[in-house]
Amino acid sequence: MNILQLEEVVKTYDKTVAVDHVSFSIPKGRIFGLLGPNGAGKTSLIRIITSITRADNGKLFFDGQPLQSIHSERIGYMPEERGLYKKMKVGEQLLYLAQLKGLQYRDARNRLRQWMTRFEIMNWWNKKIDELSKGMQQKVQFISTVVHEPDLLILDEPFSGLDPINTNLIKSEIRELNRKGISIIFSTHRMEQVEEMCEHIVLINQGRNVLTGEVNEIKERFKENIFRIEYSGDLPSELDAMDAGNHQFSIVSRRDHSLRVKVEEGGDSNDLLRFLIQKGVHILAFNEVLPSINDIFIRVVEGDDIQG
Repeated sequence: MNILQLEEVVKTYDKTVAVDHVSFSIPKGRIFGLLGPNGAGKTSLIRIITSITRADNGKLFFDGQPLQSIHSERIGYMPEERGLYKKMKVGEQLLYLAQLKGLQYRDARNRLRQWMTRFEIMNWWNKKIDELSKGMQQKVQFISTVVHEPDLLILDEPFSGLDPINTNLIKSEIRELNRKGISIIFSTHRMEQVEEMCEHIVLINQGRNVLTGEVNEIKERFKENIFRIEYSGDLPSELDAMDAGNHQFSIVSRRDHSLRVKVEEGGDSNDLLRFLIQKGVHILAFNEVLPSINDIFIRVVEGDDIQG
């Protein structure tokens, strides 16, 4: 079952097509990465999902039903540009935002006290937002986003402005919310965070969906048959001309006691391993190198720009 499903969604501003027939689904209970370069259409998509704007064409379904504005109470959205009122006190503002999401005053107050105690920030209750650092404001914004226990949580650059300790704290809370069954859309430019947090991704470029799938499956799809070999001792001199000696293999890079070797089309990793052993190489480790999400992101976006 999907928490969210988009079918051929289109959004145009004047003559600019911001979202161009985008389709993807988000399974319930998953952490889903929404990726793309600046201006790709991610924010336009998020605004449609949260009913801030409407799609010009296409269909959207939330938990199996056509998306309606009433579903916004079941969605938590933390935008990249934070939306806190600078002159309001923290507690007053959090209570106000929680009630906008449908919570009764007493329930909202109890939940907020639990969250602020967990984050060790109860002493901020009567402070104004503009008295807090950017990182402190980030914590307050996060609490305002999750306090109503949404079914779908949308986080746009959630770690911006946080130091490593508080970044780990928010990551831990995101994982805990996900373990409780909350589905999460995670949007960021930090690809290492995508690899760490996300199970599925969709990559948007120039308003179009150019890549969708499970992270591990996508890595397998983009691998280039490159293997990393760690060894001890010296390499035989004939390996300097591996291409000349065996057209199935070619050395991609070489460091101290480490090689990266590409198995060319028609070759086999077992043949490579056998070849090295026959040449007397003392192998300590032999692993296939999978591309990072960052590498895949660059390859797909640059290739798509060329094609476009």
